[in-house]
Amino acid sequence: MVRSLLTYEHIRTTEPKAKELRSSCEKLITLALRNDLHSRRLAYKTLENHGLVKKLFDEIGPRYEGGGGGYTRIIKLAEPRKGDCAPMCIIELTKRAEAEEAAATEAPAEEAQEA
Repeated sequence: MVRSLLTYEHIRTTEPKAKELRSSCEKLITLALRNDLHSRRLAYKTLENHGLVKKLFDEIGPRYEGGGGGYTRIIKLAEPRKGDCAPMCIIELTKRAEAEEAAATEAPAEEAQEA
């Protein structure tokens, strides 16, 4: 599930799974902040995918520079899962790539209007 969270940056799952996933994901992002060879090898041991390790260290890790934790957010959903009535939630990274891209495209548009 850690692989899915790092790939899509938000996933829908049950609350107990999300709470377990949070600790694993935050440990990996902390490794990405160290950004050395040993950290990359430890991350590969968990992720088992070179592409995800590259994304973790080159894209996700630098977003959280200067932060002190709290890399994931759990949002509880009102509707339980059909069938077994399990409580559902969304777990996501606090700083997502789409938000950065949207802010980057809005800034040049505002500058063009001022000119």
